Amino acid sequence: MPLLKIEKLTEGLAGDWPGHLRDWDRTLRAANHPETTRYNYLLAAAQLGRYLGEHSPDPDAVDAAEDPTDVTKAHVEHFQAWVIETRSAATALNKHKGLQQFFKYLVDEDEMDRSPMDRVKQPKTPKKLIPVMRDDDTKKLLDACKGKAFVNLRDEALIRLYYNTGARLSEVGNLLLTDLDLNTESVRFHGKGAKDRRVRFGPKTARALSRYLRARAKRRDVEQVPNLWLAERGARPLLPNGIKIRLKRLGLAAGLDGVHAHRWRHNFAHEWHRAGGNTGDLMLLLGWTSEDMPRHYGASAAAERAQEIQAQFGIGERV
Repeated sequence: MPLLKIEKLTEGLAGDWPGHLRDWDRTLRAANHPETTRYNYLLAAAQLGRYLGEHSPDPDAVDAAEDPTDVTKAHVEHFQAWVIETRSAATALNKHKGLQQFFKYLVDEDEMDRSPMDRVKQPKTPKKLIPVMRDDDTKKLLDACKGKAFVNLRDEALIRLYYNTGARLSEVGNLLLTDLDLNTESVRFHGKGAKDRRVRFGPKTARALSRYLRARAKRRDVEQVPNLWLAERGARPLLPNGIKIRLKRLGLAAGLDGVHAHRWRHNFAHEWHRAGGNTGDLMLLLGWTSEDMPRHYGASAAAERAQEIQAQFGIGERV
């Protein structure tokens, strides 16, 4: 993570907080943690530090706002409750996981004897069926980016690759030209935990990518950019956050709310389960190592199958 981003994350923090976060980021980089993971971890710690200085009801939070080694269980619990009230339980759970790693780091560095997270319970989150991106909604998005202009060709290729592979936002967004192989119609994704995998895509996606690559090759100075995706203007890469914003705008133009890449990931798992696909194969394709993930992502498919079977059985309709 560039120094400028670290300074932005630590802006407004007092005392020893900025120094500890810079040191922690160096440790995370040395362990080869992905940039997205590092950012989320650091953001959780920085938000706790700012909360202690601006919102905490604890009278002794003044010291903790200056030095993270003075943070207590009560400080974290107040912060966690505040996140639940102002954002959501799911967000609070993500902050909890980030703070676990931060204070573990401080204990490992002998800055603290014990982590305040040891006795802080994870917030319970409601289990919801994740909305998938249906075929008709994807068609609306593709219709919204029809055209022969560079940005139209790029957006169609992006959408089709997410739709066809179920890959994560960052996996598609961080692709290099060398990761794409049109001869075998496959792409190499760099997944979490530095785990690479190669995934095939279909003929419609291959055609969209081929058209985009021809348009990309006509851009000035593009040979200096190794990234697959280019911004609308100039020889600049289009990075995952830019893709996220672009998908949201396309969704609004198509009359769709909540458009984001992860919904195609849920759709992929949903359709895979509905078709009776093997769970082990799904884990390989989507880059999962825990069987908890296909169960979580497959919940909506299981509910839909149950409803279909219920209708077939006709229970309660015989008299």
